[in-house]
Amino acid sequence: MTVRRLRGMAAVSAAVAVTALAAACGGGGGSSSGGGDGAAKTEVRLGFFPNITHATALVGIKKGFFAKALGSNVTLKTASFNAGPAATEAIFSDAVDATYIGPNPAINAWSKSKGQAIKIVAGAASGGVFLVVKDGINSVEDLKGKKIATPQLGNTQDVAVRYYLQEKGLKTDTKGGGDVSIVPQDNAQTLQTFATGDIDGAWVPEPFASRLVTESKGKILLNEADLWPNKQFVITHLIVRQQFLKEHPDLVKKLIEAHVESNAYIQSDPAGAKEAINAELQDLSGKPLKQEVLDSAFKNITFTNDPIASSLVGSADHAQKIGLLDPVDLNGIYDLTILNEVLAAKGQQAVSDK
Repeated sequence: MTVRRLRGMAAVSAAVAVTALAAACGGGGGSSSGGGDGAAKTEVRLGFFPNITHATALVGIKKGFFAKALGSNVTLKTASFNAGPAATEAIFSDAVDATYIGPNPAINAWSKSKGQAIKIVAGAASGGVFLVVKDGINSVEDLKGKKIATPQLGNTQDVAVRYYLQEKGLKTDTKGGGDVSIVPQDNAQTLQTFATGDIDGAWVPEPFASRLVTESKGKILLNEADLWPNKQFVITHLIVRQQFLKEHPDLVKKLIEAHVESNAYIQSDPAGAKEAINAELQDLSGKPLKQEVLDSAFKNITFTNDPIASSLVGSADHAQKIGLLDPVDLNGIYDLTILNEVLAAKGQQAVSDK
């Protein structure tokens, strides 16, 4: 079993994505040279983000859970993305077969492809998103006239902050205007712009929220979990190309088996999980997180196989209300059949798509 990195994947262009949408939704992809039983030499391409909210992927890769589940005749290729829109472009262009991703980009992929491109096959994580601001900003009213960063236009955090501000009577637009200027930028860039004072805050996932606090003396103005029922909302789940699921359900099952094993390991051995996460992040960036950042970020997230489907409906409603999504029927976006088979085999309770 070998694991290879796909270089430059986050730069997949929207133009390529649109051109290749038909291929992603229709004809056979290039992920396999073998049949549906996975017996021949096969390649599986898996995307994820270098975020603690994607610890299921980070741990699964570093601990070899995916490698073990897929078997020696399968080559796993991994691709790291900054935010969801880039990951969905890779799905559309047939550059990855499956990816860990947030709710809003998954909704957008479903909507743009008219329900033909992707399926959500497992939940991964809940929580771990914060609005971090500079000292002197003490309320939402203080955000007027300020610049707030998000990871990418239309990604989950971008939708969340725009909806939150709208609910508080503050206007935004997609060009950085309005009462509060929203500035989409890579999370790594946000660490720099916050430190230099070019932005006043950021609505970001872990570990970037904890890094803004520990490295640049930011303070948490809002925990997004406080905005959701029971403080639970999907921040990460696993999606697959529908064509890949149709042609290789056996490989999807193996991915999900590794996914479930990874979450079980995170829950049973948090210290070991954090060590694996940091080792994988070091492989990706050349630099591990400080222990205080890792500890802070990790405790803010719940890792779960439950996709918390009700919150996906809420995310879609929020995106519609701020004008970033046309009305969409989410019926059919989930296929939890394989996940529930895997959970049943382990004596665990089934999860729901409602």
